[in-house]
Amino acid sequence: MTWELHLLLLLGLGLRSQEALPPPCERSTAMESSCTKFRWPSSTKMTSSLWICHWPHLQMKSCRSSVSWPQSTTTASPRNSFRNLSRVTSSPWGRSCSPGPLRTGRTALSSCRRSRMLICVSGRRSYTRSGKSWERRDSYWVMEGLLLSEMASTVKGMLQNFLDLVKTYGHIPNGGRIYYLQRSQPPLLTLMMDRYVAHTKDVAFLQENIGTLASELDFWTVNRTVSVVSGGQSYVLNRYYVPYGGPRPESYRKDAELANSVPEGDRETLWAELKAGAESGWDFSSRWLVGGPDPDLLSSIRTSKMVPADLNAFLCQAEELMSNFYSRLGNDTEATKYRNLRAQRLAAMEAVLWDEQKGAWFDYDLEKGKKNLEFYPSNLSPLWAGCFSDPSVADKALKYLEDSKILTYQYGIPTSLRNTGQQWDFPNAWAPLQDLVIRGLAKSASPRTQEVAFQLAQNWIKTNFKVYSQKSAMFEKYDISNGGHPGGGGEYEVQEGFGWTNGLALMLLDRYGDQLTSGTQLASLGPHCLVAALLLSLLLQ
Repeated sequence: MTWELHLLLLLGLGLRSQEALPPPCERSTAMESSCTKFRWPSSTKMTSSLWICHWPHLQMKSCRSSVSWPQSTTTASPRNSFRNLSRVTSSPWGRSCSPGPLRTGRTALSSCRRSRMLICVSGRRSYTRSGKSWERRDSYWVMEGLLLSEMASTVKGMLQNFLDLVKTYGHIPNGGRIYYLQRSQPPLLTLMMDRYVAHTKDVAFLQENIGTLASELDFWTVNRTVSVVSGGQSYVLNRYYVPYGGPRPESYRKDAELANSVPEGDRETLWAELKAGAESGWDFSSRWLVGGPDPDLLSSIRTSKMVPADLNAFLCQAEELMSNFYSRLGNDTEATKYRNLRAQRLAAMEAVLWDEQKGAWFDYDLEKGKKNLEFYPSNLSPLWAGCFSDPSVADKALKYLEDSKILTYQYGIPTSLRNTGQQWDFPNAWAPLQDLVIRGLAKSASPRTQEVAFQLAQNWIKTNFKVYSQKSAMFEKYDISNGGHPGGGGEYEVQEGFGWTNGLALMLLDRYGDQLTSGTQLASLGPHCLVAALLLSLLLQ
């Protein structure tokens, strides 16, 4: 077979279906294949370090690792001591920081635009694997850690970059390349602004950008809504949805090969669902593998057919925050608008996603017309977001965790109970998912539920410390099936760093610093011996 024919076959993948769906990118390469090799004229050079951060006392640093741990024989510092530590230590975000120039090293091709402000990227994959120069979902937990480290100016710069993107594109693309423009990421920008304003009281910055925050939420209203009928009433909720054909440019060969396993007429749908899965941040998970005869195969992905509990929880919290923002700025009309939007979403979530018998929220399958009752930590995301009306839901959530036997896992909360080989499934555990459950349970007035929240925090910190002691690095995910190790699975090797792991570690140290230990014995979370486990842990010190 001649090379010309090989080329025609490659370029012809999905041509039949591209009549129905737009291509994955608006620009074409010299080979006339959308986005497979496009080079943006003003590509941004980025550092090869895992962090590019502005230090108040140390000028610019290029940091390879993350949290500096206390000695293994001591307890973590109390809250005030920890805050003081972050001001005086030379490397609270890294074990080996050395002066380094900004934006040197690797060149990130096909960048959408240059960032006006300094950014902190979340890990090595952010610039080597996919060319992403930001990860908004990661950045929420990164910012939490930066604010605890008194790095508010860096957070403001990151926020300004995101706001500029919304002004330019109408939303925040999935990453820093032109072919990510069709995808967003979970809508956490308003939540980030809230954390920054709460820390700095910079109301002027909020007032300057409140319209841009509204524009980003409008993107989700216009492009990602779906109507669901429950109990004879129609409700409007949101989903992840990227109606563009062709393989993902960043994973072109993998997607093209995967498409060979499905009928030709289903390939464009498969590629669109893969993009929606990437937009969700859970790329990939059994949460989305609901459409084929074998639910463990990636070819069964149907992301857009699910109404996710966590996406709607994020939007619910954003609507509440927008109402509070506008009230603070004296705009009662807009404050009332967002208050009403939140009330509508809260009613929809309770009608469609909430399960009173189980005590949790569940993704809703649009095709099957029922909830997906599999366990995922995202099932408790509305609790984390404060999107509920019944104060007892935190205690109901605790019973749900007990019934699901989640509290028997000693090294962290698993991402699911299904081992599909995908990275957002068992046995992996991820920092932000620990946060969803821990902070959700901590909202309860019940001492027992609060104690479980602490024990979950204790288990996660000890896992982080154990792996850090062995590897001298933090990781984006952890394998909790066998004593705690760096995670695996999915489309790439586990990444060091890592922004949201660092951020959550700092958050937990700040919240529970006078209780947490860094020993090697992991506290048991048997539901009937929580107090005994805590006392044993204290005695072992």
